[in-house]
Amino acid sequence: MSSNVNKIKELGIENAGKIFYNLSYQELFEHEVKNNEGAVTTLGAFTVDTGIFTGRSPKDKYFVKQDPSSKYIAWGNINKPITKELFNKLLSKAKKQLSNKDIYIQDAYCGASPASRRSVRFVTEVAWQAHFVKNMFIRPKEDELKSFEPDFTVYNACKCVNEDYKKDGLNSEVFVIFNVEDNIAVIGGTWYGGEMKKGIFSMMNYWLPLEGKLSMHCSANVGKDGDTALFFGLSGTGKTTLSTDPSRKLIGDDEHGWDDDGVFNFEGGCYAKCINLDPKSEPEIYEAIRKDALLENVAFNKEFKVDFADAIKTENTRVSYPIEHIANHEPSLMAGHPKNIIFLTADAFGILPPVSRLSKEQAMYYFLSGYTAKVAGTERGITEPVATFSACFGEAFLPLHPTEYAKLLGKKIDKHGVHVFLVNTGWSGGVYGVGKRMSIKATRACINAILNGSINDSEYETLDIFNLQIPKSLEGVESAILNPRNMWSDKTQYDEIRVKLAEMFIKNFKKYQTENSEFDYSKAGPKLV
Repeated sequence: MSSNVNKIKELGIENAGKIFYNLSYQELFEHEVKNNEGAVTTLGAFTVDTGIFTGRSPKDKYFVKQDPSSKYIAWGNINKPITKELFNKLLSKAKKQLSNKDIYIQDAYCGASPASRRSVRFVTEVAWQAHFVKNMFIRPKEDELKSFEPDFTVYNACKCVNEDYKKDGLNSEVFVIFNVEDNIAVIGGTWYGGEMKKGIFSMMNYWLPLEGKLSMHCSANVGKDGDTALFFGLSGTGKTTLSTDPSRKLIGDDEHGWDDDGVFNFEGGCYAKCINLDPKSEPEIYEAIRKDALLENVAFNKEFKVDFADAIKTENTRVSYPIEHIANHEPSLMAGHPKNIIFLTADAFGILPPVSRLSKEQAMYYFLSGYTAKVAGTERGITEPVATFSACFGEAFLPLHPTEYAKLLGKKIDKHGVHVFLVNTGWSGGVYGVGKRMSIKATRACINAILNGSINDSEYETLDIFNLQIPKSLEGVESAILNPRNMWSDKTQYDEIRVKLAEMFIKNFKKYQTENSEFDYSKAGPKLV
């Protein structure tokens, strides 16, 4: 206990009550029940509500502006500056909130590769948030915990807010702030667990590229022959679902690094969307929702049976679980260099094909474009799908300029001869609200053709304007849907909307076409005559 008291003193928390240090899953469960933090569902998983924040609050994220990190951070709408003085004020507020009460400390690793991982300490007064962290990050062994020294510390003071935010010139009473030099993050005003997960991801996206290692917003799996596949995509595009495959070992579902030895998971768990979760189409995820899993914002009846189809609280219902809940996972959380890279997009306009083969130049173009549709509830303020461009399929988490990540990706594609594909998991036969969402069955058939190599034997045709190479036939896929124009009853309307979407791509990419730019890949994008 004395060592734990010393830890609290080092953290600057005064008069702490009981200190619950790296509790087991069973102990955390008992605390969640005792504290009345949620409910136990019939599936055995504990479920919690995160209040009005059922997604991240990107407009409330800040970095302390100071050297040397200020020289590397790409300042703008994504990475907003805050002064050291204001950071200290809000850190003090967070520490005051955490003082004079019981505290949960959870230690974890981010990064399966010992050469690249970071040790992170999370401090909170809420048991389920310690549970979330235990699920999502890599759990140190008992002997590792004895000598654990954090590289970075997160103070989660979700119960306090910044009443002075207007005077301080901030966006709202919520604050999520990163101090690179002091290796501290502080969270206030939001209960959403994903802030901790994506906060550390943002830091890995700062640290690793400066070491020449690529950090990626992607899922990954590996086949029996050691063929690794990466699945890039924003939330809701299918990274978790499509990388969870009974015939391939899961490396991870969301965040990875790629160094000279291969690919490695940042995390030790999965964070799956579970709106409309169907045990028949997604059995691995459904079966992972059991004791030790943690549900967020799901609806349930008086018998505590979950209704996955009910979006009364949010479309962004979630479940976190240890990766061990997926029977067919890769225990080391590492694998070799990728053979295939798949860019996932949820095209809300119904224009893009279910699958396209990309050249190296097109791969760079679509990676920097990062086109998809934000799904309702994924972020605060988003109530319906909105077409968006997010560089590297994760611009919200990139402290450095997007081209820094693109440079690293391009080098690795060339060095390892990687095949790259664009897969649309969005709409077909019309825009969102008119057309239908691609079926998981059809998308999986496209993915299978990529992974088993049969797609390379297909005869291809070119999609006008976008110049995408699309297969004319694939096993398990209705041939008519492969060319999206076929699925529209009004072909003229399809042609008109295709031009509008092309214009959006062209307009977005202009920011990369500076006079001295190394990344003028605009010729690989859509062309309007």
